[in-house]
Amino acid sequence: MRLHNLQPRPGAKHRVKRLGIGESSGHGKTSGKGHKGQKARSGGSIRLGFEGGQMPLIRRLPKRGFNNARFHKTYALVNLDDLNAFGAGTTVTEQMLRDSKLVRGNGAGVKILGNGELKHALTIEADKISAGARQKIESAGGTVNLREPRGPQGPRTASKEEAAGETETSPAKKPAAKKSSAKKSAAKAAPKKKRAAKS
Repeated sequence: MRLHNLQPRPGAKHRVKRLGIGESSGHGKTSGKGHKGQKARSGGSIRLGFEGGQMPLIRRLPKRGFNNARFHKTYALVNLDDLNAFGAGTTVTEQMLRDSKLVRGNGAGVKILGNGELKHALTIEADKISAGARQKIESAGGTVNLREPRGPQGPRTASKEEAAGETETSPAKKPAAKKSSAKKSAAKAAPKKKRAAKS
């Protein structure tokens, strides 16, 4: 075999299928495309997964995977109009809001919004507050105390004092291991001396 007589295997090359050249072409009058319609036109194709406008299967199936919905925090909203129910000089806490049915259910905390006007001075303890609500409360002579954010619920982390105690006690454990190894080496060396004395 030489370069000048190389040729493809029999059947590897064949004529291109030519469509739309009449009934005598062997592909029929419509060249396998049927009668009219979108799929019979030149360039008329339908994308993968299209179901004629019906809600496709990929959108009907439920979604899976990671999202941030589980980490979303929902706060109980309380407006300034609702706080007028408390007397002047009262320290309004979350428990008081729950007792008065202004806050219900379980949430990440209480957020004060600035809808309405505060008629008298109050001391308000909340987790969050809008800028407009803070301004109205302070202009009425009241104060706002924001509570510390609640930590994530999970395994308890060691405090700084406990961590410091562990670091102080950890070096004391290492010399104990060295002493035991020294005793073992001394015990192994002792029989050798006795054998030498017997000989």
